[in-house]
Amino acid sequence: MAQDVTPDPYADPLRFGQRAQLLRERRGMTQTQVADLLGMSPHTYRKIENGQLKAPGLETVIRIAEVLRVRNLAELTGRPETDVDLFTGPGHPRLAAVKAAVDDFALTRADTAVPPSAAGLDARLRAAWRTRHASRNHREAIGALLPELIRDAQTVVRLADRAPERRAAQALLAEVYALAQFFLAYQPDASLLWRVAERAMIAARESEDPHAVGVASWLLAQAHRDSGPRHYDTADTINREAVRFLEPLLPDAPVEVLAVAGALEFELGYTAARRRESGTAWRHWDRASGMAARLPAEYAHPVTSFGRAVLGAHAVTVAVELHQGGESVRQAARADRTAIRSRPRRARHRIEEARGYQLDNQPDVAVASLEKAYEAAPETIRYNGYARAILLEHLESPRAPRRRRAAELAGKVGLLSA
Repeated sequence: MAQDVTPDPYADPLRFGQRAQLLRERRGMTQTQVADLLGMSPHTYRKIENGQLKAPGLETVIRIAEVLRVRNLAELTGRPETDVDLFTGPGHPRLAAVKAAVDDFALTRADTAVPPSAAGLDARLRAAWRTRHASRNHREAIGALLPELIRDAQTVVRLADRAPERRAAQALLAEVYALAQFFLAYQPDASLLWRVAERAMIAARESEDPHAVGVASWLLAQAHRDSGPRHYDTADTINREAVRFLEPLLPDAPVEVLAVAGALEFELGYTAARRRESGTAWRHWDRASGMAARLPAEYAHPVTSFGRAVLGAHAVTVAVELHQGGESVRQAARADRTAIRSRPRRARHRIEEARGYQLDNQPDVAVASLEKAYEAAPETIRYNGYARAILLEHLESPRAPRRRRAAELAGKVGLLSA
């Protein structure tokens, strides 16, 4: 039974070929297109898919995974032991310092140290979010701030004497962990991301603060969804529970709670789109759009970026995840990306736009969108798996101008040296 569940592609080339065929068809590619990108004849590649040829070696397996934009090698091989994120970028130089702060459970500080105050920590956290949204290299900016923010937030919790103070301190700690999750996304330390996401959820629950609970749920659900299809149900459960928790509060909720509820509603649509459930995905987008309409016109939530301006970008994401190339291009044309003030969020939208143009067989426009993503926030594209995969594909383009543009951008983001 175990062999049926996790077949060995090297022992059973037909199983490997079937997986390759399924992944290729999901991408809407022909065997000839894949063969061209692999540098082999269509006849040879056809034999790989139909099991007539011995399964390829590791180097070719990885190249097939890159061409098919497989995010994890296990998706192609069917072997859990090959659980490797192919497009996770190299670790940021500040990753070690952030990890050390997360893992630091010192119970005392030096006697000469001035204990941090909750008010001071809150002010620094607000400033850190503003810095993130305004910075082209946002990981560098917040990575420099996070170690002390994490340690001081832990200290503020430890020093809180009364229950109200402790709950407020836990809300601050949860939000500091939320900021850390934005730094840790696409970094090569999945266990650290999970520790931070779970600690944020625990701190948010301890705080009993609706906003903190909503933000922690939003991020924890994303962590599950991005772990693959087996975790979609868990992502939905977390999202729905948070929506139910916030729903009674919404008639009189402050703007930040209403925005988090809208962000959670969209996330339900995002996961539905990953499942290719078109009606459900757009229904949740419609609900999120209705909630955004209740927010001030220029409002953008400091953590989720949710607001009226981001709804167009969300529509592009839904269409892309549904593999609706034409619809994603139409939504991209309607979206007002200049209204997205956050540089990293604007860059993320450009990457989603590029995915849409790629699906719609407009590769030159896809590369142009990635160039615009780089202009907005280089560190967003540098660590984004989708962007890296698109660039990898066009590095092999038979069209010299496109290949040169892809190579130039790949060099800027460090892909060629990764």
